Amino acid sequence: MPSAAIRACGCHGQTIRHRPDAGYTLQIGNPALLAELTGISVVADFRSRDVAAGGQGAPLVPAFHAAVFGSDAAHRVIVNIGGIANLTYLPPRGEVTGFDTGPGNVLLDLWIQRHLGKQHDQAGAWAQGGTVLAEPLAAMLAEPYFARRPPKSCGRDLFNAAWLKKFPMRRAAPQDVEATLAELSARTIADAVAQYCAQADELYVCGGGAHNLCVIERLHRNLPGRQIATTAALGMDPDWVEAIAFAWLAKQTLDGRPGNLAAVTGAGGERVLGAIYPAQPTL
Repeated sequence: MPSAAIRACGCHGQTIRHRPDAGYTLQIGNPALLAELTGISVVADFRSRDVAAGGQGAPLVPAFHAAVFGSDAAHRVIVNIGGIANLTYLPPRGEVTGFDTGPGNVLLDLWIQRHLGKQHDQAGAWAQGGTVLAEPLAAMLAEPYFARRPPKSCGRDLFNAAWLKKFPMRRAAPQDVEATLAELSARTIADAVAQYCAQADELYVCGGGAHNLCVIERLHRNLPGRQIATTAALGMDPDWVEAIAFAWLAKQTLDGRPGNLAAVTGAGGERVLGAIYPAQPTL
């Protein structure tokens, strides 16, 4: 496809600091260089305007989820399991809500990288062979973030290697720790659904965590009676949902339309998000 056929590129970047409580969030990337190299306009820095308006700057995908996955009949939850997991509650009528539930893949990836040198636990196979450690899991679940009411968001500033060191697992088998972290991810998602999306009867998963069969199986155990599938059942590959979401957000920006939901982020209102780096015009 020629670059002239592409209106813009939505570039989220990689979040390296997320401190909305301190008034900032930071995503690395070089949108100006991307615009120069591609000859395509680039929209970036989506979170800062929401934070400036008093919001969390995250999650931003609920507005997109509402636009493409909403139902007139079913109470749906869309769960994005990336490094951090977030959910969007889509009732047939009423307000769309959403928030970060806690760690998705971030601790699982950290642990397997440390002990097996792998980037991730393929299909959750390593965690599947472990045993959940009840005492450390209970201590992890006591983390104050999980009890906070939304709007809320989190990141690697909280859930990281230093956070893991606080829990009594030095003598535990590494595989059992991986199983415990898988249960932590599933349990915190399930607890959030039970508390804030009690009417939900359909849950659709996207992001890399959709491929972690251990986490998915634990979601089924923690949320009995609910239909759980990936967003493929709604016509969208779970690996593509977030990329499409930021393309959609870029279009919202170019059209001068809001990209946030104030009920989700806690911002003072709807805002047009992002900074635009125009393609160099032909002279």
